[in-house]
Amino acid sequence: MTDTTASTSVNKGFLGWVERSGNRLPDPVFIFFYLIAILIVISVIAAATGTSAAHPAEIDPETGAARIITAQSLLSADNIRRLWVEMPATFTHFHPLGYVLVVMLGAGVAERAGLFGTAMRAGVRNAPKALLTPLVVLVGMIGNLAADAAYVVLIPLAGIIFHAAGRHPIAGIAAAFAGVSGGFSANLLPGQLDALLFGITEASVETVFGDWTANIAGNWFFIAAMTFIFLPVIWYLTDRVIEPKFGAYDSSKADHEVDDATEDRPLTAGEKKGLKRAGLAALGVIVAWVIFTVGPGTPLIDETANPEARLTPFYQSLVAGFFILFLLSAWAYGAAAGTINNHRVLVKMMAGAMEDLAYYLVLAFAAAHFVAMFAWSNLGLILAVNGADFLQGFDLPAPVLLAAIVLFSGFLNLFVGSASAKWALLAPVLVPMLILLGISPETSTAAYRVGDSATNIITPLMVYLPLILIFCQRWQKDFGLGSLMAMMIPYSIGLLIAGTALIMVWVGLDLPLGPGAGVFTDPAAYGINPTGPAEAN
Repeated sequence: MTDTTASTSVNKGFLGWVERSGNRLPDPVFIFFYLIAILIVISVIAAATGTSAAHPAEIDPETGAARIITAQSLLSADNIRRLWVEMPATFTHFHPLGYVLVVMLGAGVAERAGLFGTAMRAGVRNAPKALLTPLVVLVGMIGNLAADAAYVVLIPLAGIIFHAAGRHPIAGIAAAFAGVSGGFSANLLPGQLDALLFGITEASVETVFGDWTANIAGNWFFIAAMTFIFLPVIWYLTDRVIEPKFGAYDSSKADHEVDDATEDRPLTAGEKKGLKRAGLAALGVIVAWVIFTVGPGTPLIDETANPEARLTPFYQSLVAGFFILFLLSAWAYGAAAGTINNHRVLVKMMAGAMEDLAYYLVLAFAAAHFVAMFAWSNLGLILAVNGADFLQGFDLPAPVLLAAIVLFSGFLNLFVGSASAKWALLAPVLVPMLILLGISPETSTAAYRVGDSATNIITPLMVYLPLILIFCQRWQKDFGLGSLMAMMIPYSIGLLIAGTALIMVWVGLDLPLGPGAGVFTDPAAYGINPTGPAEAN
């Protein structure tokens, strides 16, 4: 990497403070372990002082009043025994674990077979010059289904394509980075992130209110709307704000030639054939799921349930559906493109996808125990009840309340980079608290996603930030981290404003967030005596 110390300064002002503060934080895995230690101390103090709350979902049969829940010490004999005896079950029963592993079995093959990379290249390389920016941004947001592939393929490719079109290559990198990372939660289809976040949401509901099944498509309509709201914001900022500052590109500032891995080469005959076959395979899976839903026997519809719950099997099947869609599409592509020659290669790619999740498994182990121990202490329920009472006292309209959650999530993202780690920290308190106020788990998840997405591109803890910096230095060798931050801050502010406005309007109009997922919920459906559901103003 080129030495940029002389040309850029990253240790002054607010950006320097954010960078230094973020670098002092430990790995998210150890953050959870430290939080567990803090949680133990708090639980001991809370139990000793008799901290309590009235359980909104349980009635004492003798008094007819709400049952009083008291804080439990995590150093009690029962909780110590539970920790050591139930450790395997605590880990394996962590809801996000199964969701993510299943979806990644298919998505990992699609990435390794080259389907995602080829599809992104095909989507942007022949774009008309006038539509180059929006197509790069749109492919970037959709490319989040490909996880890491969007960062390592599309972002450097966007610089090459912009340069070939006579535009500044770093502006292309900025647009792609804003689409991939700033639009992290925006997409036309649910994917891995939905499975991961709703798994945590489900666990957070169940620790307080008992069984509840997450709907992986619970934010589908909302994230699709985010895609079309974020697209013009990034387009305008790229063409009208960012690129004009660079002026004409000076090739003498380039560090070295672009490597062949990101070369803007035409698609081969095999790749074109593979994309066609992948499309047919994806269409076949969609048709199969339609038949399962409306065809003979309707296996994905519970005919015996009440109307609101009839589609529950369909929602529960979507994790498996995306696994099959990604897997068969990748296999069809790979067989035509020559990247999957036999079933042994396919199995090897699936195993490789699991290897990539090694860090996530370690993080999930720590997060699972934090979530479980939080539930054992009863502090989550007590905080939720008291927090709901506190917020209800302010009588905030639901749109304002959700906007506050967006801003808080965006601020926290500057210090804790992992989306799942942050949600695992916030959800055990936030989700039950908002349920008590009549706001659905899907809505709390959507608000979190807006804040988390908008500030991804300016946090020093973003794991791909050094890689993006290298991509920029290929075109301008003195481009430093401070330059990258300054370039991306307008995008972050624009996306935060647009996302906050979107969630406020969405909640205010009480629009469905996804199939079967509304903004508001009836606390009584969770066995709760309502404390006063929020009203949309």
